[in-house]
Amino acid sequence: MTDPVEGTELDVTPLFTKLAELPAEDSEREAIRDRLVRAHLELARNLARKFRNRDEAMDDLIQIATIGLIHAVDRFDPTQGTDFLAFAVPTISGELRHHFRDNSWSVRVPRRLKELSASISAAREELTIQLSRAPRPSEIATHLGVSMEDVYEGLRAGQGRYGASLDNLLENSAHTRFGAPDANLGQAELREALRPLLDGLAERERKIVALRFGSGMSQSDIARRVGVSQMQVSRLLAATLKKLRSRLNETDITDDI
Repeated sequence: MTDPVEGTELDVTPLFTKLAELPAEDSEREAIRDRLVRAHLELARNLARKFRNRDEAMDDLIQIATIGLIHAVDRFDPTQGTDFLAFAVPTISGELRHHFRDNSWSVRVPRRLKELSASISAAREELTIQLSRAPRPSEIATHLGVSMEDVYEGLRAGQGRYGASLDNLLENSAHTRFGAPDANLGQAELREALRPLLDGLAERERKIVALRFGSGMSQSDIARRVGVSQMQVSRLLAATLKKLRSRLNETDITDDI
């Protein structure tokens, strides 16, 4: 029997049946195994391409996928009535995922979090196709059957997969100044001057100021939170700011309020 051209159709069932029947020491086993692997190399390449956007060289991904293909050929049992492709695809994909889980992290992360991060990544890709948009964390949690806390933990762990070399950063930024002036430094004196004045406000006034300038909430949102009308919030806010201005003595500070 002549060797098939790589990528052409080949009825592999008789080959797997013969491979299973041959004793382990038979020299013909290696030839049949090699033919089965070469006949499915294009499958390995296609699966490797699905992982090509993960900062890994394509040649390396193909090599890893080929190792998964070899494992699939060695483990496939034709007597189970399963099609080889149905067995090979998850085997090769699993080999690729295991590689990223175990070898591509720039920081030490527990295996549970690596597996969780991989599951979240796969779920996000699947849900993006289904929903035609990026899924929300709650949708990922429902899809995987895990809690929202687990999803957030897995997402945080995934951020530690890749790191940047500080040496490389310095080498490529010889003429770049690191750091920048703190834009809020000039407000430090104002904040310190306002602190005791805010403490002296009535509880509702202090809460309105905190929600408006601390949390950045709109007047309508503050009104719903405090339980008054938006007009009342506007009046209270204007009166409170006027009161604070009048209590500050230095003109250069009051100009900032």
